[in-house]
Order: sequence, then C-alpha cells, then structure tokens
Amino acid sequence: MSQIALLTREPVVNKKRAITANRLIAHGPNVASVVETLNSVSDCWPGQYPVFLSLGRLVPTPEIMNWQMPANAHIEIPAQTLGHPQTQALLPLLQEAGVGVCLTWFAPGVALPPEVTWRFVLIDGRKNATPSGSPGLSLAWGLADVPAFKQAIANGYDGASGWFFFKGNPPAKELSPNHAQIIRLLNLVRNNGEIREIENVLKQDVALSYKLLRYINSAGFGLMVEIQSFRHAVSILGYDKLNKWLSLLLVTASRDPGAPAMMQTAIARGRFMEQIGAGFFDEAACDNLFITGAFSMLNVLLGATMESLLEEMLLPESVTDALLYDQGEFAPFLHLARACESFDPHALVALAGELQIAPDQLNRAQMMALGFADSLQA
Repeated sequence: MSQIALLTREPVVNKKRAITANRLIAHGPNVASVVETLNSVSDCWPGQYPVFLSLGRLVPTPEIMNWQMPANAHIEIPAQTLGHPQTQALLPLLQEAGVGVCLTWFAPGVALPPEVTWRFVLIDGRKNATPSGSPGLSLAWGLADVPAFKQAIANGYDGASGWFFFKGNPPAKELSPNHAQIIRLLNLVRNNGEIREIENVLKQDVALSYKLLRYINSAGFGLMVEIQSFRHAVSILGYDKLNKWLSLLLVTASRDPGAPAMMQTAIARGRFMEQIGAGFFDEAACDNLFITGAFSMLNVLLGATMESLLEEMLLPESVTDALLYDQGEFAPFLHLARACESFDPHALVALAGELQIAPDQLNRAQMMALGFADSLQA
C-alpha cells in the first residue's frame, strides 16, 4: 500500500529579510513515498520562488529522479550523506538534468566532491558563527531571533532559513497612519457603513485603493469580471467578502523591509485554514478562518499586543477566542496551520488525526496556500 509523506515548510530570506526561496521538508518512510507525494501536488506547486526540498532524515537516492521536478526545485544534499553510495550515484544525475542542489549542514573541513556546483549552502548558525569555507551562498539555520539574524549577516552570511523573525522585533510606538486607516475601513465595512463614506476613506490613500482592487481582481477570487471601483466591488461581492480582503490589506500594509516573511506566513496560515475549514464550516465561517490565520501574526507585524489591536476591531467571537485565548472552534485549525511550520511533524500528525484530515488534503492545502501567499508578494 502506498504511503503519503507529510510536508512542512519554512521561508528562506536574504540579507534584507526579503523572501528568496521556500524550503519544504518531506517527512516520509522512504524516498518512494516522497516522490509519490510530490507528484500528487504538481498541479498546485508554488512557483514564485525557488523551492528547496529536504528529505528530512532520509538519504537522498536516485529514486528522487522519479519526481517530475518543477523548474524551480532544488534538492538538498546533507553533508553527512556525501560519502553514501546512493547519494554519490544521485549527484551526477542531478547535474546532468540541470537540477539545482543545496548543500545542507555544511561545516568547515567537510570534504566536497569537486565536480558539484553548490549554489546554496545551509549551515547550522548555532554551531558556526561564520560561514567559513562555504562553497556557495551561505544561509544560517537555527537562529533564535532577529538580533541573531543581524549578527549572522554581520558575520558574513548571505541570508537565513527558518522562523527567527517571530522573535526580537522592536515594538512600534503607535500604529502607522496606513494601518489606522485600514482599521477604520474594516470597522465601517463590518458595520455595513454607507458606501459613500467608505469610498471617501479610500480616496484619501490612492495606493491603498489600488492595492485593494488588485487583490480583489487576483486569481484567488476567481471572478469572471474585473472590478473597476469600490462601489462595483460592493455590488458584486458584498460586505462580507470585502471584510476578508480589507483584512488581507491590513496584513500587507507594513512598509518594514523585514515584513515580507511575516506577511507570507500570515497569509499562508489564513488561506490554509480557509481551505481546510471548508469541510467543517459554511462560507462565511471560512472567511473568518482566513481572517484568524491572517491576523495571527498581526502583533508581530504591527509591533503591538494582540489585545490592544483587537480592541480596535469588531471581530467575531470565534476569531478573538482563537487569537486571544487559544480556544474556541477555530483554535484547532490555527494549531494545525502553525504545525505546518515545524521541522518536527509529530504535532501535525496528531492534530490532523484529531480533526480526521487526510495527509494528502493537508499537503494540497498547504501548497495552495503558499502559492497564494507568494503571488501577493509582488
């Protein structure tokens, strides 16, 4: 019987903390199960950035060549497997096929095959303060927080992989005018305010108006006609859908150069929860699941406490219960979204089992959510 591997993920960022790649970790019993899983999500593969594929604790073998690899795929080769006959047999096949390779867990003194070109090199930043001897662009892994990232860059690293940006961000003194304006719009929409009043707020910031219309007209909505104005949007979509897309606008309004990875995380969580929740809730509740996931990073993005931010917004109880108290009907779906961000799949397996969600459903929802989040970064 075939077995499905589970996929988890983390972002890869450059020196300026802009997203430069996505890293997928495949957790499967063998390479064959990983290949089967990857081929099953080929139609929803995230194509905006390079994707590094880690085989977790598996040894890379020629069997991975049975995967119909997308052009943006890079295979990770752990330094500890360079002497393994199967990995040695795989490397020339990857080179011949023009597939990018990423050397992982490199450390000074590791003997490298001279015929392999390593574009990216993943290094445990906790054990190696500098990327001394790295044969390619060096990425620090395992960093604790933003200050650790800044020190790694100062020490010569070219970027990092992981979730370090969750911690160590300086708090903002107050909400920016952009954010305050969007919160005002959100409250007007939730209160079914007059369209004229909402339009007047939007006209005060042409850039926000343009961004909102661009999002509404994106592939995520699947509309048959292009929305030309806010009034048109209300007539076609209604206030509930606009509430969701104004929430997205709030998450993406930060001008902090370090915000893209946080935005990607928030949007991917929201889209993932929305899709997984479709089997449990009606459409309106799924929109609120999206908002719950998207707002789960709001305190980090805006540098304020979640309590103070939600005080200013009129959110449904199911959303606030999940975000403030980690409870209620939406909380298990937020836990599931966060578990997709772990290198260890055990929590993901347990949570999916409790909700009776199949592994292939998890993988597809996650790939679609990641692709959606990436499409909004441009």
